Amino acid sequence: MRYCLLVTALVITFTSSVAQRSVTDEMKDTEDALYASTKQINQFFHRFNGEEDERGNRYYPEDKKYRDAGLRKKYLPILFDTETGYVKSEAANTFIKEVLDKKNPVFLDFHSGDWFAEVNTTFLHKGKEVSLMLYMILQKQGQGYEWVIDDVSFDPFKSSFSKDTSEQKMFIHPMSHELDFMTLKKAFKNTQNPEQYTSRKWEPDYLTLFLYEMKSGTLEFKTVKNVKFHFFEVDGWYFELSNFNRPGFNTGWLISNLVKVGATEQKQLKDYLYDKN
Repeated sequence: MRYCLLVTALVITFTSSVAQRSVTDEMKDTEDALYASTKQINQFFHRFNGEEDERGNRYYPEDKKYRDAGLRKKYLPILFDTETGYVKSEAANTFIKEVLDKKNPVFLDFHSGDWFAEVNTTFLHKGKEVSLMLYMILQKQGQGYEWVIDDVSFDPFKSSFSKDTSEQKMFIHPMSHELDFMTLKKAFKNTQNPEQYTSRKWEPDYLTLFLYEMKSGTLEFKTVKNVKFHFFEVDGWYFELSNFNRPGFNTGWLISNLVKVGATEQKQLKDYLYDKN
């Protein structure tokens, strides 16, 4: 009887020990994943610049390890999305090498760097749910900073202004000044395309239209669907930052696109991202 009790006790102890070790290992994996995941945009900046340790504790300029090259060499490779295949390893390696250049290392500037947010939102437009893109930048305000709307992209606005630039387009006669511009009466009978009578330099201001419709009550904010960030802070490069919510260590805010760009290409790419093309 005593022997049976002893065996039973040993089995329970062994089973309990195995279960506890399993739970401990699982907790360790979860803890490692939490440390590996870049959970906030600020944390992305801190890791990119080497301004926090492996457990998320901040380093400051007076700290010995602040912006340490060895620490950055550990962090930079884990700041890339490695699962979707959009970022090529050759490009990432070249980018990291340039960023870590001993003579001229590159750091991101949160407050005054060349980066902006692309915020995909849902609005009610005249009672119907629609998608509307907001482009937001940081702006200095008093002793601090604030996010402001820099521009918008909205299909109904774009489709409202299809300016004809051909030789056959409608025009106001060049001698109209001799008639006190009474030709405007005929021109403005066409209320669908008054933009035909504007100069070649004119471009529709969608942000003003957005604000006008908000004030008029025809646009009502519903929710944010997703957010991306676009960076031009590293000379000769553009990268996109996206949030990945998935199992494993390669999660959180990661570089999801990386492109080598020249000075002229940068302007074209910004126009493309702002939906200006």
